[in-house]
Amino acid sequence: MKKIWLHSVRAYIKIGLFFYFKEIRLIGAKHIPRDKPVLILPNHQNALLDALLIAAKCGRFSYFLTRAGVFQKPFVSKLLKTLQMLPVYRIRDGWSNLRNNNSIFESCSDLLNQNEVVVIFPEGRHNLNRTVRPIKKGFTRIVFDTLEKYPETNLQLIPVGLNFTNAKGFPDSTSIYFGKPLAAKSFVSNNRNQDVVNLRKVIHSEISKLTTHIPTENYKETIEKLDALHVNYLNPEEVNNCIANNLENCEQKPKSKINWLRSLLKGLLILNIIPPYVIWKFVVQPKIIELEFTATFRFAIAITLVPLYLLIICLVLTSVLNLTIGLCYVLFVLILGVLAVKL
Repeated sequence: MKKIWLHSVRAYIKIGLFFYFKEIRLIGAKHIPRDKPVLILPNHQNALLDALLIAAKCGRFSYFLTRAGVFQKPFVSKLLKTLQMLPVYRIRDGWSNLRNNNSIFESCSDLLNQNEVVVIFPEGRHNLNRTVRPIKKGFTRIVFDTLEKYPETNLQLIPVGLNFTNAKGFPDSTSIYFGKPLAAKSFVSNNRNQDVVNLRKVIHSEISKLTTHIPTENYKETIEKLDALHVNYLNPEEVNNCIANNLENCEQKPKSKINWLRSLLKGLLILNIIPPYVIWKFVVQPKIIELEFTATFRFAIAITLVPLYLLIICLVLTSVLNLTIGLCYVLFVLILGVLAVKL
């Protein structure tokens, strides 16, 4: 029953991502072992959407370490746990709650010993900046505790780079780069403190190769110049080379010649889903405090209120006219949505 539920949710999320993103590029997904325990370590730029992309596209069902704040309501907590999300507590959740992480990390070790996949965002929190922030110690504890408790476990570490054309915009495009697996055992010596330092350094370096990494020094000036050059953020290697070469000989995105058509189609789409759009634009969006959650909440509206609204319209048209007209209208809106997003 659990597998049926997970397959159903993943299928629905994949459909939602298809309608939300203009393009989703997968690079290196074959690097994820099918028969070994895996710890996936992505950068974290786009809040919950990062986790949904990994869940839908990595090819294996995963357990996600998620900030404990979203588990506060009992119903939400129960729902998230059915989706294999595990709460992680931070200082802001209260010092007394930090001890709860002990049992969570032990659970991760047990899962990895059973050849499962665990996802943790090693930067610790999300940020829209195109910079890989310092790596926290939490994931290293999982790695070394697992190998200490289960020394025969062949744990593999997969760095991941999530890249977005415009994380706050719609429609957006993304590329997901899965790095080559790193054997966790290769980082073990007789000095655990030094092992932690080495592992954090390596993972930071590997993730920085898989996503755009703009040094924090002169960040604003650099990002403005990159945007002016219209670099292709879906190709992090080229962008990083551009930065390393003082923004010379940079690859640029091809300019679109059909922006007018895209704007027209987007306007028509909005007219056909106007109630969900109004709720998003004037109720939900103004209440978003952390801008990193903009895409997450927009996507949530897209996969809940929009289908519900189309179902209601279909039922109304069916009762007033007939089923064929109701279904044809829904099909028309879906095609319009695909054209507005994909062109």
